[in-house]
Amino acid sequence: MLTFLAAGSVFFPGLFLLSKQCLKSIPVLRWSEGDAVIVSARLVSSVQAVMASSAGYIIASSCDDIIEDQHWLTSTYIMFAVPYFVYDIYAMFMCYWYKLRVKGHEEALPAPQHMASALTSYLRREFLMVLHHVVMVTVCFPVSVFVRQGKGDYFQGIMFMAELSTPSVCLGKILIQYKQQHTLLHKVNGALMLITFFICRVLLFPYLYYVYGRYASIPFHMVPLSVPWHCNLGAALLMAPQLYWFSLICRGALRLFTGSSRSRRPRTGAAATTDGGTAGPQPANGYSARSTEPELATH
Repeated sequence: MLTFLAAGSVFFPGLFLLSKQCLKSIPVLRWSEGDAVIVSARLVSSVQAVMASSAGYIIASSCDDIIEDQHWLTSTYIMFAVPYFVYDIYAMFMCYWYKLRVKGHEEALPAPQHMASALTSYLRREFLMVLHHVVMVTVCFPVSVFVRQGKGDYFQGIMFMAELSTPSVCLGKILIQYKQQHTLLHKVNGALMLITFFICRVLLFPYLYYVYGRYASIPFHMVPLSVPWHCNLGAALLMAPQLYWFSLICRGALRLFTGSSRSRRPRTGAAATTDGGTAGPQPANGYSARSTEPELATH
């Protein structure tokens, strides 16, 4: 098992560094360090999402008994993927850092403590997402590998498939980062993101409760009273941030499709600065109640 943990510890940071180097060195591209970092972080997140969703589908489709059936890929992928959440905290910070530099905010930070001040600002702004990642590593990982005792692989597989919403989220981040809110691609991707996030994340736990109710032959509304209290607590804690992020997605989608966000072709930097000053960096995780259209994400 430690082999897969080590493999994940090398794979995700290695893919990030390889992608960043390629984007910077390929003659046709020659992207800046900041652009390469931001796009590489999105790429790694998308790759992890595809891998997790694929593993989840294989696991869930192989389990006839949703409680007792086991699949070797369940614990294996958990061990492989847990380093991703540690890496992603770093990657999100690097995205945040380069956005600060691009917008000139590093000049406002007290020298020579630019990085320390940026880290403090990042942790304060992205507290919920960082907390989510920390909980995934310190709580969900040991529970999934050691406490379950091999039961409920079907449920674990379905939870892996929640990552199906991530690629459209990452594409949305990139389009917003490069001021492409006016494009048809952004609107189509926004609709896809709204649908996949709702199905894969908001409906996730109601579906799991429904499936268990059918398995145990009990009514859906009685399931919370029939399962251990810690299962209800864990489901509630995991679902709460999903509902919050989904509300931000809906807010951004409403602005996008009603035109109230004024998502036509972006104005020049001078005009934008004249109207409202220099805007602060968008959050590294992509969810913002303050942005005109949330730079959506998750994990």
